[in-house]
Amino acid sequence: MSDPSPLERLEEKLGQRFENLARARTLSATTLAHLGEVLCGEDPADTSIVVFGSLARGEYTPGSDVDWTLLIDGRADEGHYEAARAINGALKREHFHEPGPTGVFGNVAFSHPILHQIGGQDDTNKLTTQRILLLLESRAVGRGEAHERVLDLVLSRYVEDDRGLLYGSKGDVVPRFLVNDIVRYWRTVTVDFVYKQRDREDGWALRNAKLKMSRKLIFAAGLLACFSFELGGESWRDPAGRLSVPRLVRFLRERSRLHPLDQLAEAALRTSVRGETALGLFEAYDAFVAVLGDDEKRRHLKRLTFADLDRGDTLFRDTSRMARRFQEALHQLFFVEDPQLRRLVLDYGVF
Repeated sequence: MSDPSPLERLEEKLGQRFENLARARTLSATTLAHLGEVLCGEDPADTSIVVFGSLARGEYTPGSDVDWTLLIDGRADEGHYEAARAINGALKREHFHEPGPTGVFGNVAFSHPILHQIGGQDDTNKLTTQRILLLLESRAVGRGEAHERVLDLVLSRYVEDDRGLLYGSKGDVVPRFLVNDIVRYWRTVTVDFVYKQRDREDGWALRNAKLKMSRKLIFAAGLLACFSFELGGESWRDPAGRLSVPRLVRFLRERSRLHPLDQLAEAALRTSVRGETALGLFEAYDAFVAVLGDDEKRRHLKRLTFADLDRGDTLFRDTSRMARRFQEALHQLFFVEDPQLRRLVLDYGVF
């Protein structure tokens, strides 16, 4: 029998069961297993079929898209695009919902630019999104070697190039290079939301709810992963004050295996965090997942126009209340109740 997850431990501590989250996590696991059967043999050598989004986060509901990429970590081959078309065809035959129209998902992605363009002039919004989501919400379906290899290489790059971390002060162990890229991703998402709002009105209300909940969750989980060296209380330096790059990378890789909700649950389990704050976080998120899991409510949010909002839409007001409760609880967690977390986010997440 496996050990309880951080979310399950939090439920036990609070005496509360988050039913919608539990159902979504179960459906995510069965869907991933089904995808493994459907896509068996569709991943050529040196590639991995990688899923993102709610499915990778363990928050999948019947109306969710399947965001996927054929991640290539090897020589370019014309067969890769044939494989991507085959994957797309198999998912359509199984009636999975297709990725959105942005082009980030539903095609091939090469490891070289993801790894080598961090912060460079050619580091596009698409590359930044692919790289950060690989770290914070990705799961391989089937052959996983390329996925694991790319994750290790990207994390190694973040640690090895962080001179302040490795050779600077002998204070906090916080990978600031990685923190800054996660912050940049979050700001990119928020700006991209406004662009899409102007470019296409359809689906605005649903994207708004996701921005305030699931996208914000990813950002919070990324910060917590980077702060976890300090929050865990373990010494990461040898007697001479040196840090081991492989050890730091291994730890970050293990953190990336946790679902974002489990990252958040671990933080909510800290002794300084009040039960009221933990309940605010997870009751709000549980209610949000319940809305996404209701076909009628999901379609309603997709259809809303700005004119509908001016008239005062009840469901949109409800989702906005959920988002406010989630935000208020995040504020309590990061800035009020836990002094160590407050110091870290002020020192590294703000300035």
